[in-house]
Amino acid sequence: MAFSHALCWHDEAVNPTDARPPRSNPPQDDNAASLAQISAVSLVESVRAELAALDFPLGLPGVENARSTAAAALGQLDDYILPRWKSLDAPLLAVVGGSTGAGKSTLVNALVGHPVTRSGAIRPTTRQPILLHNPQDAVWFTSVRVLPTLHRVHGELVKANTPASRAGVAPDASAMTSLVLVADPAVPPGVALLDAPDVDSVSDDNRHLAGQLLAAADLWLFVTTANRYADAVPWKLLLDAASRDITVAIILDRVPPGAEQEVAADLQGMLVREGLAGAQLFVVPEMALDEWGMLPPAAVAPISTWLATISEDSSGRAEIVRRTLNGTVRSLAGRLEILSGAVVDQQMAGQQLAQDVRAAFADAAARISKATSDGTLLRGEVLARWQDFVGTGDFFRALENGIGRMRDRIGAFFKGQPPPAVKVEVAIESGLQAVIVDQAARAAEDADQRWRSDPAGRQLLGMDDLSALSPDFPAEVAGEIRAWQGEVVALIRAEGATKRSQARWLSFGVNGLGVVLMVVVFSFTGGLTGAEVGIAGGTAVVGQKVLEAIFGEDAVRRLARDAKRSLDARCASLLERQQDRFLSRLGPVSGAADPQVGRLDALVKELAVLGGMGEHA
Repeated sequence: MAFSHALCWHDEAVNPTDARPPRSNPPQDDNAASLAQISAVSLVESVRAELAALDFPLGLPGVENARSTAAAALGQLDDYILPRWKSLDAPLLAVVGGSTGAGKSTLVNALVGHPVTRSGAIRPTTRQPILLHNPQDAVWFTSVRVLPTLHRVHGELVKANTPASRAGVAPDASAMTSLVLVADPAVPPGVALLDAPDVDSVSDDNRHLAGQLLAAADLWLFVTTANRYADAVPWKLLLDAASRDITVAIILDRVPPGAEQEVAADLQGMLVREGLAGAQLFVVPEMALDEWGMLPPAAVAPISTWLATISEDSSGRAEIVRRTLNGTVRSLAGRLEILSGAVVDQQMAGQQLAQDVRAAFADAAARISKATSDGTLLRGEVLARWQDFVGTGDFFRALENGIGRMRDRIGAFFKGQPPPAVKVEVAIESGLQAVIVDQAARAAEDADQRWRSDPAGRQLLGMDDLSALSPDFPAEVAGEIRAWQGEVVALIRAEGATKRSQARWLSFGVNGLGVVLMVVVFSFTGGLTGAEVGIAGGTAVVGQKVLEAIFGEDAVRRLARDAKRSLDARCASLLERQQDRFLSRLGPVSGAADPQVGRLDALVKELAVLGGMGEHA
């Protein structure tokens, strides 16, 4: 009675520490190769760390390609490059890939001599990848040595005596995240076969998984048909294989009788022109399948013999590993070079966006600094409260007529008891707060407009409106102003403690002298002329003369400089917090040149060297 083998699946969670492959123990006289392997693994792990740290936050043209390139490179490192460098003597993984309806599953079934994978007319057929391996190679694949992101599902071959039961099918729910492992003695040791989904599947998940599996392969069995061998999608993958120097066997399936030589010659010419002259080419003629959906053994005999030869030739397998691994490493170097350029683009764009923001707030800081030193604040409420504090308006009108009689006026000034300075401080706080809030609002609006005129800036802002200040900003400004006023008073107190004329400045009042110093600060540039000398300018002159009479001219200049410097620093801090609302969205690309670019460029050179070190693989 005829029997066929069916598959039963049982799900099994695999711990990375379980079922470890045997360690490779090179002979003592091969220490140089062993050290080279350790060095290579260290280098590749460094590359992986850099790739994992890459970030492309700005929506620049081509950024999606950069992100997908980084993700693909990272995936191939995990799926193939790292595990292969760590286990150079592991069995080859031959991925059977190709176009929709090319007959991949039927071919795999024929190669092992019994139905294992599902084939049929409904597309896509291969919904879950199946990895067939010799039982003695099981330890290499039951662990997560390769394709670590795919969950392992273990399939068991059982005998069945009806065509309908020839192939068990795993649940589709986890098809895209799992890998069915089947230990089959019909698979030659040293070579595992992985039946992959269609590379041009209508399913995005299938296409992505097919690309992932092909990227993890040591060699490809690429299946196409007599009427599909010139299609664009398969050739895109084959050209990628050529660039990576992967060992490829092309299987031309379902060739009509009598057309074998013509079609094979045309395909061979295409392979030569595209850099795949060394690819093996096998022709499988169109023929009827038996009741089990199987091709006759003779149809795939040349392929079976080729795989058996690879299985028996350890040096040949090592050569395949060497070529594929070195080619993949060189391809990785090319990807890293592209990504380094993308990082530079991000950095330049980020620096421009950051410069736009910093320029807007620097302009605001300059305007605030000017407004707090050119007499602008010595008007309105501040001037009125200052006049109340010193005396009457007649005092300043007298100054307009005779600034030279200032000394006599100062004498009279000290004889009186000035009213409390609190109202002046409040007026200064209110006026100064209005200036700072107004200029900060202008800067935020300017920065927002600059970003919205840039595609990357618009993408960072999204639907958020940063042109308005933070709701708590006015309160923050008021707090900083009060802190500055307290600092000014502390400066007066510290300066007065060293003077012999303590009685004089104490009788005047520390807070009062603090207010006077603030008034002096607000006219520090001394650039007022004309009528302003009689109003704001005269006000400043009175204050300065009062302080000089108590502390001396040099001390007053120093006190004014220190107070102005402190005010500017506090204003800068307030603006910086508003500025950071923009810059925080840029992340690391807002700063100076990213050192990651230099590291990536150095790794590119090292990988290029590693990709040529075939003697160590």
